[in-house]
Amino acid sequence: MLATMIHAARDVRAEERPEPALLTEHDAVLRVTAACVCGSDLWPYRGVTRTKEPHPIGHELVGVVEQVGAAVTSAAPGDFVVVPFTLSCGRCQSCRAGFPSACDVVTGFGSTDRDGHPVDGAQSERVRIPLAQHSLFPVGRPLEDLEAAGLVPHLLSLADVMSTGHHAAVSAGVGPGDTVAVVGDGAVGLCGVIAARRLGAERVVAFSRHPDRAALARELGATDVVAERGDEGVAALRELLDGDLADAALECVGTEQSMAQALGSVRGGGRVGFVGVPHGGSQVPVGQLFRRNITVGGGMAPARTLMAELLDDVLSGAILPGKVFDVEMPLADVADAYAAMDERRATKVLLRP
Repeated sequence: MLATMIHAARDVRAEERPEPALLTEHDAVLRVTAACVCGSDLWPYRGVTRTKEPHPIGHELVGVVEQVGAAVTSAAPGDFVVVPFTLSCGRCQSCRAGFPSACDVVTGFGSTDRDGHPVDGAQSERVRIPLAQHSLFPVGRPLEDLEAAGLVPHLLSLADVMSTGHHAAVSAGVGPGDTVAVVGDGAVGLCGVIAARRLGAERVVAFSRHPDRAALARELGATDVVAERGDEGVAALRELLDGDLADAALECVGTEQSMAQALGSVRGGGRVGFVGVPHGGSQVPVGQLFRRNITVGGGMAPARTLMAELLDDVLSGAILPGKVFDVEMPLADVADAYAAMDERRATKVLLRP
């Protein structure tokens, strides 16, 4: 089968790899219908995260179940499923509390499972899914119907970016009437715009200096766009809001600068939801939180939990998070997909095996 491997910085290849097989009774094997490149995949691609040896990459997929182990009853062969970007047991305390991304045996794509077996990357034609009982999320409709309705990209977004954007908004306590600032105009930030409006925000200000992304942010619900960054961005936000600041901010990048901008964008007593994968020292300044009574929450999104909340709105068309996919490519061209995102020629690339 064809699968994506990262060998070194800016060296991503679609290669022939062995077909996956069931290794334990808790596994499933899926035929991938669609996958994609994530902004966090660009950290190893750019060399920010070192690649010590070639390994599979990719963590977002939807697909059709082909095989299940004897202990898997949550889905059956032929079911169309979404798979969250972290795999979880569903039984430990964190899973029971609704935070499967903090599972005691949380497993990532391209890593190893609790039995020491290698785990496939999602950017593949087929994948073995360990911990399948809890990690598979059946949609309840056949692939043919979903394809005909154009819903596959929107469902794929639930695997990570829509769930993550929603987690940012929930963590920031976004509610009816709020003014929300969104720091980051990548796919997660754009989905954060959707989430903020879905939760009742009256005004959503997207920070973006890229015309195409700014236009999409407005299409997805942003009421305003601010191009400036840093202190200039905060000043521009205050001017836009007639001297006020936002009630809440969503930090969707993961750098020290983006966190500083998010914290500076909220009023005293405001809230920040952070979901950007931390890179570049995004430490939280406790003294600033203390002085201004700012609440900060967030982290790795519990996507498997949030899918259940978001699914009906995706199926009904109430939200359209799949619009963040502005380029589609065959899996064989995955190297071009990474380059397009790295060079900002694409916001998010959908891959078709």
